[in-house]
Amino acid sequence: MCTRIVYLGKDEQTITTRTMDWKLEIETNLWVFPRGINRDGIAGPNSIKWKSKYGSVIASGYDISTTDGINEKGLMANLLWLAESKYPQQSDKRPALSISLWAQYMLDNYATVAEAVESLEKSPFVVMTDNVPGQDRLATLHLSLSDASGDSAIIEYIDGEQVIHHSREYQVMTNSPIYEEQLEWYPTPEDLPGLEDLPGSNSSKDRSVRARVYINAIKKQENPNKAVAGVFSVIRNVSVPYGLQIGDSPEISSTRWRTLVDHKRQLYFFESVLTPNIFWTDLKKIDFSAETGKVKKLELGEEQSNIFSGDATKDYVDSEPFEFRGLSDEQLDH
Repeated sequence: MCTRIVYLGKDEQTITTRTMDWKLEIETNLWVFPRGINRDGIAGPNSIKWKSKYGSVIASGYDISTTDGINEKGLMANLLWLAESKYPQQSDKRPALSISLWAQYMLDNYATVAEAVESLEKSPFVVMTDNVPGQDRLATLHLSLSDASGDSAIIEYIDGEQVIHHSREYQVMTNSPIYEEQLEWYPTPEDLPGLEDLPGSNSSKDRSVRARVYINAIKKQENPNKAVAGVFSVIRNVSVPYGLQIGDSPEISSTRWRTLVDHKRQLYFFESVLTPNIFWTDLKKIDFSAETGKVKKLELGEEQSNIFSGDATKDYVDSEPFEFRGLSDEQLDH
């Protein structure tokens, strides 16, 4: 479920793209958040609190969480499924953050991957998880970060503790297994298969290998629109066909939407598999100031089927922000 790729192009051009692969309707909308919003980690009495330092544009999950997005400094955060994730127990007394706010915390507080990693290594909080909305299973996720410089980091919770992988080389992330084991899929260029020998299944490993080969095989375009086209073609190649059902492979779900960020031009592209057009949000045209910036929403409709085309920045409307989901009383009492 989900693939994330970073493209390192010419003239400091960095592009990050991802698929959202999910079996059920995920109720995604796009949101603009200005600076200066007061946040609460909503994870019990030890919840951290902060005020957003940077504005952001995000894609929500169920309109109760941030699952993807970019801030005004060019930092991107993506959440992907990782079944092996194990978070701290609710009895843990360290400062706590609900998983619904994990990606948003990054976008609110950091301008670069290096800055985020330096802070996270000091363990300012631990992430607590809760059930997926409407399902009797915990949300088990890992987080990727990328920025305008092309730097990357992968953050996971393994056996209740935070694990960080930080390198510009970490361009691709999929799902299971844990990232330390995914790094074994990162052979030297000489060991990578040729284009005629690429694996073709929808498994996490095969998607990862195809993504790694193609994102570094496509021509490094000087024209940014052609670079975006090339990266979109790669992320589509590792997407899971819409409507595909594989009963004994819960880690494989249909791709519902794709996002792509052109970090240099500050463009956030969105593509739903149920609509004919790609559209984008231009962060340069947004008022993110705490004084006059407004929370805005782009309503994507049921299964993200509302149709937009081209620059949709003007189509956002002022809105009350959604409420991030905190830990349930049952989880807090656990």
